[in-house]
Amino acid sequence: MDAPFGLKHTPLYDLHVELGARMVPFAGYAMPVQYRNGIIREHLHTRAAAGLFDTSHMGQAMLSGPDPAAALERLAPADLRGLSAGRQRYALLLNDAGGIKDDFMAFRLAGETALRLVVNAATKDADFAYIAERLAGSAELTPLPERALLALQGPKAEAALARHVPGIAALSFMQVVAAVFDGIACIVSRSGYTGEDGFEISVADAAAEAVARALLKEPEVAPAGLGARDSLRLEAGLCLYGHDMDETVDPVAAGLFWSIGKCRREAGDFPAAEKILAERAAGPQKKRVGLRLEGRAPAREETEIVAAGRRIGRVTSGGFAPSLGEPVAMGYVESAFAAPGTAVDLMVRGKALPAHVSTLPFVPHRYKKS
Repeated sequence: MDAPFGLKHTPLYDLHVELGARMVPFAGYAMPVQYRNGIIREHLHTRAAAGLFDTSHMGQAMLSGPDPAAALERLAPADLRGLSAGRQRYALLLNDAGGIKDDFMAFRLAGETALRLVVNAATKDADFAYIAERLAGSAELTPLPERALLALQGPKAEAALARHVPGIAALSFMQVVAAVFDGIACIVSRSGYTGEDGFEISVADAAAEAVARALLKEPEVAPAGLGARDSLRLEAGLCLYGHDMDETVDPVAAGLFWSIGKCRREAGDFPAAEKILAERAAGPQKKRVGLRLEGRAPAREETEIVAAGRRIGRVTSGGFAPSLGEPVAMGYVESAFAAPGTAVDLMVRGKALPAHVSTLPFVPHRYKKS
């Protein structure tokens, strides 16, 4: 259904409005940026208990065929053929020059041969068209627009979800399972975009509101919007596509070389493998780094990073970090200035704000690993 000004609704739109959300345009959808408590409280509640996010605008699809994992490996450098049933993997979709077209999740449910994919909202149509065209004849892509996606994140997410999905506590980070939530069929993965322990729940559109309302009745759970989602992922040092990475950036500069499977590096059989592997060996000209500002003023995207009397890079994400009580940012700098502790200036409205390069993440990840 279209919202005002041509924006689409997720299945939880009416619930967001009922909860007092401030709705904003995002990736073609009307989405909640915050609720009545505000972004900072939503952020801190997620770190302390559990926040519930609507991520139904993201793209879900199935890739089927004789060997869908092998087919997709022609476009993505992750080890997808080695992905066992019940496991999920982070992967990059590359163009022919090795630039990042998108990042996505891939998983295979027990009993299925098809791969299931979750891609970013703003790029899902382009991603699906690219995959379908490039893999025509070897795999078939089927988008699943009738499925919603909810993210329950935070240290008390397990306790809240376990009351509705018995046995879900046994799941560890990046495991995924077909489950039943109070009689509703769903797919649950132990993953997320906040750096916290948590779960992502894929469910039919028609059942999404029932799942969301049941979770919001739990004492640990509060709704959280796009604002808190962004500040949480920034503290966790996680990339936002279209900001911290795009088709002009390769996995080495982005600090995502770890997502290229060891067997893929050895085979060198992914897009622009020779170029990417050579850059890894020689070292990239620029690197994604964390930045901690000395004052209280934040530095936003496109802020110039200056050192040695000249521009050495730019900020790609920045804002206030509620968990730290200070502003932080991520950006790309020349590799000679990428060492932690390096002093730089961030040029905000013509004023130089002192900062220094920091390790990532700013706030340690708290995933539940086996």
